[in-house]
Amino acid sequence: METLLSGLQLLMNWQILIALLVGSVGGVIIGAIPGVGAAVAIAILLPATYAMPPLVGLTMLLGIYGSSMYGGALPAVLINTPGTAVNALTTYDGYPMTQRGEAKRAVALAYSASFFGGVFAIVCLILLSPALAWIAPQFGSREIFLATLLGIVLVVLAHRGQVFAAGMFAAFGIFLNTVGLDAIKYTHRFTFNLTSLSSGIDLIVVVLGLFALSQAFFLLVADDETPHPQPLHGSMFSGLKELWLYRRVATVSSSFGVMMGMIPGVGEFTAQFLSYTYAQKTSKTPELFGKGSPEGLIASEAANNAVPAAAMIPLLALGIPGEALTAMMLTVFYVHNVIPGPQLFQNDMPFVMALYSALLLLNLIVVVFLMFSTNWLTKIIQLPTRFLGIVIVTLSFVGVYSLRNSVFDCILASLFGVLGLTLKRLNLPIVPIVLGMVLGGIMETKLRSAMARVKTPLDFIDRPIAAILFGIIVLVIVLHIRSMIRDHRNPPAETDHDIHPTQQGG
Repeated sequence: METLLSGLQLLMNWQILIALLVGSVGGVIIGAIPGVGAAVAIAILLPATYAMPPLVGLTMLLGIYGSSMYGGALPAVLINTPGTAVNALTTYDGYPMTQRGEAKRAVALAYSASFFGGVFAIVCLILLSPALAWIAPQFGSREIFLATLLGIVLVVLAHRGQVFAAGMFAAFGIFLNTVGLDAIKYTHRFTFNLTSLSSGIDLIVVVLGLFALSQAFFLLVADDETPHPQPLHGSMFSGLKELWLYRRVATVSSSFGVMMGMIPGVGEFTAQFLSYTYAQKTSKTPELFGKGSPEGLIASEAANNAVPAAAMIPLLALGIPGEALTAMMLTVFYVHNVIPGPQLFQNDMPFVMALYSALLLLNLIVVVFLMFSTNWLTKIIQLPTRFLGIVIVTLSFVGVYSLRNSVFDCILASLFGVLGLTLKRLNLPIVPIVLGMVLGGIMETKLRSAMARVKTPLDFIDRPIAAILFGIIVLVIVLHIRSMIRDHRNPPAETDHDIHPTQQGG
C-alpha cells in the first residue's frame, strides 16, 4: 500500500498529467481513424519522447497504447472498418447491430467492455506486484536469456500457417541488431566500411519505416476514401448498465486478456479468439454470434483492452517486450538509463506503481472523454485517406531526421517503408522483425554474460527457473510439431470467422 501511495505521489506532477491527458485523448482519436493505429502514432512520437523525463514520455506512450483500441471500436461498429487491427473482431457483431438500428447500443457496449477489461487488468497487475517483486530477482543472465528465447519462439509460432516466414523475419531482425560496432570488443560487424553503419541501425528508423512509412505508402497508393458514418443520439452511459447483465462474459474475457498479455508473442488476437469462443459456447443464443450478438462484442472488446496492462508484466519484470508496441516503449527506458528487469522491482517499486496508476487513470480519462465526444469523433473518421498518408510521411521523416540529423537514416527508413508495404501486400508478418531486433540484443548480452559461468551445456539449465524455462521451450516446440502433423493428416475446415495472426499487422 505504501509503494502504491509513493507511485501516486510520483504521478501527481503537472507534466505527467498533461502527457497522460494528451496520450489518452490522442490515442482515442488516432484509433478512430481507419488506417493509422497506435503503432504508427507511437513510432512517430518516439523521437520526441527521448527529450522528455522518463515517466512523462512513458505515460504519453502508455496513453496512446492503452486508449487506441477504444477509438478503434467506433469505425468498426459504424462503418465495418476496424480503426486498429485488434478491433477486427468487433466488426463481426458491432456492425450487424448498427445495420439493425442499434448503433448507439453497440458503441456504448464496446466502450463499457473496454473500460471493464482495462480496469480489471490493472487491478490484477497491482495485486500481482508483490509476487513479481519476489520472483523477478530470481532471474539471472541464463534465465533472462531463456525467457527471451521463449519469447522469440512464441512470437514465431503465434503466426499459424506462416511459421517459416515469421522465423525468417525474426532472424532478419536479430541480424539487423548485430550491424555496427560490437559493444564488448568494438569490432565492426557487417558495416562494409560505411561510417554511416558504424553506429548500427537504429530501432526507431526500422520501426518508423516498417509501420509508419509503409502505412503512409499504402494510404497514398490506395483509392482515396472518405467514410460517412451516421451520427449517434442518446446517452452512452447505458452501456455500463447493460454490461452488468453480461458480467460473466466480461470477467472471463478480461481474464483471458490478462493471461495472454503476460505471455510474450501471444497478444490480443489469441485472447479475443479464446474469449469469443468461450462466449459463444456458453451463450443461450449462440446463433446470434456474427449477426449482432452483444456477448460477442463484449468478449472482443474486454479481452483486447485487458492485454496492454498485462503486457507490461514481462516488460517491467524481465525487460522482455511481448509485442511491437512494448518493444518501442523499451527503447524509452534505455534512453533514460531506466533498465526494466529484476532490479527495477527491487530498487524502484514506486516508479512501477506510478506506471500502473497511469494506466488506471488513462482508462478513466478515456471513458469520460468518449461518453461526451463520440459524435465529434465520427467527424474524425471522415478524414480523406490520402491526406492522412501525406501527414504520416511528413511526420515520419521529421522524426527520423531528428534522431541523428542523418539523411542516411531517412534513406534507410524509406527502404524499410517499401519492405513493410511489400510485406503487407503479401500478407506476411512485420512484427517479428522488430521483436527480433529488440529480443536479439537482449539475448546476445545475456548469453555473453552467462557463458562466463558455464563450463558444460548442462550448466546452463542447472538452476530451477532455467530448467523450467528450457522445459517450456521444448514442450512448446514439440506441441507445435505435433499440431502440424495432425493438421497435415486432417486439414481443419476454415470458418468465416477464423482469426489469423497476420491480421495483427504482423
